[in-house]
Amino acid sequence: MKRRDVLIGGVALAGCASMGESTQTRRPIVIAHRGASAYRPEHTLSAYRLAIEQGADFIEPDLVMTRDGVLVCRHENEISGTTDVAERPEFADRRKEKTVDGVTATGWWVEDFDLGELRDLRAKERLPQLRPGNTTYDGQDYIPTFLDALNLAQRSGVGIYPELKHPSFLQAQGLDPVGALVNAVQQMGGQAAADIMHVQCFETGAIEQLARMSSLRWTCVQLLSSSGGPWDRRDTSYASMLTDDGMRAMRDRGVTGLGVEKNLIIPRDSSGRSLPPTDLVSRAHALGFVVHPWTMRPENYFLPAELRRGDASAPDYMRQHGDFDAELRAFYAAGVDGVFSDAPDAAVRARA
Repeated sequence: MKRRDVLIGGVALAGCASMGESTQTRRPIVIAHRGASAYRPEHTLSAYRLAIEQGADFIEPDLVMTRDGVLVCRHENEISGTTDVAERPEFADRRKEKTVDGVTATGWWVEDFDLGELRDLRAKERLPQLRPGNTTYDGQDYIPTFLDALNLAQRSGVGIYPELKHPSFLQAQGLDPVGALVNAVQQMGGQAAADIMHVQCFETGAIEQLARMSSLRWTCVQLLSSSGGPWDRRDTSYASMLTDDGMRAMRDRGVTGLGVEKNLIIPRDSSGRSLPPTDLVSRAHALGFVVHPWTMRPENYFLPAELRRGDASAPDYMRQHGDFDAELRAFYAAGVDGVFSDAPDAAVRARA
C-alpha cells in the first residue's frame, strides 16, 4: 500500500472524522513525537523522515518563531539544549535570562535570531544521558522551518500535527504565530494542506482562534496535563476542563481532540506501577472527542515499574528499553484514538 493510501485510510478515518462518528471503529493513529526521536535528534528532517519510513501516520513538529516571523521546529524557544549555539562565539552576546510562562531560564532564544542566523546552527540530541546513540547524529541537521516539515509531509503522504508553543508569550514580543501558521498553510495549498493537519496547543486562545476560522477547517486539539492549567487562562485548571461540563465547553468552542498526559488514562501508584484505566476515554468519546495520549517512550526511565527490564543495579538501567510494546498495547486496549510515540516503529508494531 502506498503512503498516500495509508493517509486516506488512516488520517481521514482516525483523525479528521466528524464528531458525530463513532470513535470506537477507527484505527488508532501513530503520531511521531518530534519525529522518530528515540533514534535521531528531535525536530530534524532526519527524525521526521525516519518516522515516515517506520510507518507513522503523522509527524509532529513543535513550533516556535524567529524574530523575523518564521515558524521553526524546536521543542522550546530556548535552544541551548537542542543546538550547538553555546559553541558559537559569534552568538555569545545573545545569551540572556527570560521568563516564559512563569518559568525563568538563561540561554539562547529563537525569537532573538532571524532565520538566516538560525540556519547556521546545527541540531543535537536533547537527552544524551538517556539516548547516547543519538549523539552520533549531532551536528548533521539544520533547524527546519514549519514549511520544510509541511512540505515533507505532503510529499510523503502523511499527516502533520503541529504544536504552537507559547503563543501568548510570542504575541507579547510582537510576533503572530497563529497568523504565520495560517499563512504557511495557505501557501502550501490551503484546505488541501489543512486536511492532513491536526493543530494542538496547551493554551486555549490559539486553538479557539483556529477553530473559529471560516477560511480553513482542521482538527483542533486541546493539550491537557495532569496538573496546572493553560497559561492564557490562569483561573482555569486542566482538571476542571476534563470534567464533563468542561469538555462540553471545549466542544462548544470548536475543539474536537484531546491530547492528554498519559497518566490521566492509565495512572500509576506511589511505587510507579500501573493502576486500572480511568473513565476519561469513554467520557471523551461519549462527547465526540478523539483522545491522543502523550508521550510513549521506550526507555525504563519513562515506563511503569512493572514493565522495566534489565539489571536494576546497572549504571545504564534507566536508559535500557523495557517492555514498551506492553505499555502501548495497554493504551490501545483502553480505547485511545492514537498515541504520541518517540518510537513510531514500536507503536505501529503494537497496533498491529
